[in-house]
Amino acid sequence: MDSQRAAKTQTNATLPPDDTARKLARANADDKNISHVGLVGDTYTVLVSGKDTAGGFFLIGMNIPPGGGPGPNRHEFEEAVTGLKGEIEATFRGQKNAVRVGETISIPANAPHRFQNVSDKAARLLCICSPAGQEEFFAQVGVAVATRTTPPPKLDEKGEKEFIAKAQALAPKYRTELLPPK
Repeated sequence: MDSQRAAKTQTNATLPPDDTARKLARANADDKNISHVGLVGDTYTVLVSGKDTAGGFFLIGMNIPPGGGPGPNRHEFEEAVTGLKGEIEATFRGQKNAVRVGETISIPANAPHRFQNVSDKAARLLCICSPAGQEEFFAQVGVAVATRTTPPPKLDEKGEKEFIAKAQALAPKYRTELLPPK
């Protein structure tokens, strides 16, 4: 028993002190004062940013309309997605998987993947990435929208080309590669 107590004390002794400068982060996806970003036809709501977690992770709510979802990509950070409403199709290394309400998938860093809503109803997802940073990419390439369900404005051909060029130029800064559609 003494060796167990000593091991526990030694483990606890290696923990740094509480950083009281960091505050509790609280968000409500329906709050109009929270950051909602329209991107590739989807709407992403930043619930917990890297600023809230000292860069450890970020958490976003994703509203994906029928036919929507981010295109093929890969990135140098871990990502997990949980289905909250509806169903999406996740393609992971070329293999398609349905993600339904209550299911979670975890995508390893650097693995090619994409999400697509192949149903006729909007899907809601909760997405966490670690470490943080990708939420800043979304803010730079997307557009601010009013609520978590407000769709981004439709882009004309010129606007779409400008968006793709901007996303391609910024992606490396955020450890991301946008892959060609298959």
